[in-house]
Amino acid sequence: MRTGSKERLRIALVSEHASPLAALGGADAGGQNVHVARLASLLADRGHRVTVHTRRDAPDLPQCVPLGHGVDVHHVPAGPPRPLPKDELLPYMGMFGAMLSAQWAAEPPDVVHSHFWMSGLATLQAAQDRAVPFLHTYHALGTVKRRHQGAADTSPGERIPCERAVGTSCHRVVATCRDEVEELTAMGVDPGRVAVVPCGVDPDVFAPVGPRWKRPSRRPLLAQIGRLVPRKGAAVALAALSRIPHAELVIAGGPTGQALSHDPEARRLRELAGELGVADRVHLTGGLDREQVPELMRAADVVLCPADYEPFGIVPLEAMSCGTPVVASAVGGQRDTVAHRGTGLLVPPRDPAALAEAVSGLLAAPERRRAYGAAGRRRVLSRYRWAHVADRTEAVYRQVLAESVPGTAPTPATLAAP
Repeated sequence: MRTGSKERLRIALVSEHASPLAALGGADAGGQNVHVARLASLLADRGHRVTVHTRRDAPDLPQCVPLGHGVDVHHVPAGPPRPLPKDELLPYMGMFGAMLSAQWAAEPPDVVHSHFWMSGLATLQAAQDRAVPFLHTYHALGTVKRRHQGAADTSPGERIPCERAVGTSCHRVVATCRDEVEELTAMGVDPGRVAVVPCGVDPDVFAPVGPRWKRPSRRPLLAQIGRLVPRKGAAVALAALSRIPHAELVIAGGPTGQALSHDPEARRLRELAGELGVADRVHLTGGLDREQVPELMRAADVVLCPADYEPFGIVPLEAMSCGTPVVASAVGGQRDTVAHRGTGLLVPPRDPAALAEAVSGLLAAPERRRAYGAAGRRRVLSRYRWAHVADRTEAVYRQVLAESVPGTAPTPATLAAP
C-alpha cells in the first residue's frame, strides 16, 4: 500500500448513475457528474492513475473510455444496458459490486471513493473483499429528502438504512458542508470520521467579465437558475416578486423548447404568476446551455436561491464567482457558502416576505451590491476553486492510507469547514 505524501496512487471513483461522460441537463445528470469528472481530472493532473466506474446504460458503450490523460471511465455491466431512473437501480447494485470485486482481484486500487448512496452500497462489499481503503460522499441524504418531500419521495425504502450502513462501515465520509455532518451524526456516524470538503467552481468560466444575457428591459433583473422542481422554491420567488413591483424575474431550468409548455412545474408557475399579477415580469427560459448560465448570472442584479432544502447548492457559488450578490435560503450547504451580509443575504426558507425584503434592500443599495459581488468573487477564489477541492480530497486519502498502516496512529478526520 502506498502512503507517502508524494506517492502516485491508483484511485477508483465509483459513481453508479452519474457518469462523467454524460450530457448535463437530464433528470439524473447534474452536479455529481461535474464533481466526479473534475475531481478525476485534477487527481490525474497530480500524477495519480484514476478509474471512474459507472453503470453501462447503453449496449454500444465500450468497456473502457479514456476521459483524459490519466483517467479512464469503466462501464460496469449491471442491469439492462439502457438509461434507468436512479431510484430504480438498487436491485442491480449487488451485481455492480461483484463486478468491482472481480476487476480489483488482480490489481486493487490503493483507495476507492464512492459517490451517492447506491455507489457506496456497491463499493462496500467489494472494498471489504479486496481490503481496499474506502471513502464515501453522499451528495444528498435520504433523511433530508424524506423530511422535506414526505410521500413525494420516490427513493427506495431501503435508502436510509443503507446510507447508515455505508457511513458506519467506510473508512471516512467526505461531506460537502457542516449541515451534512449534523445529519450524519444524528444517523449514528461518528463525526470524528467525517471530513468536510466542499464542491467546487471554475472561476475562469464563472467570471465577472464576459458576455452578458440580454436583459428583457431596463428594470432590475433577478435570476433563479436550477432544476425546475418544487423544492427549488421558484413559487417563493414569484410570491416575493409580487412585493417588488419594479423588478422582473428570469427562471432558468427545466426542459427546452415546446417541452417547457407541457412541463407540470412550468405550468404551475405560470398559473401562479398570473394569479399573483406578475406574469408580465416573469420569464421562464427552460434549460440553458452551459455557457449561457454565467451570462445570465453576470447580467442579473441579484441571483435568488430560495430552495426549501439544498444538500450543497452550487448556484450560489457560481453567482458569487461571477461577482453577483446572492439572496439564498438559510438551508444546507448555502449556510456555508453564502457569507451573510458579506457576499449576500440568507433568509428563512418558504418566506416570500423575508425574501422580498432582502432583495428590495439590495436593489436600493447599488454600492452594497457591488461590495457583496466583489467579496463573493474573493471568497470563491480563496476557498472554492476545483484545485482546492482536489487538494483537500487528496489530503483525506492520505490520512486514510496512513491510518491503514499497522503501527501508525490515526489522525483527526474533520478538516476545517468552509
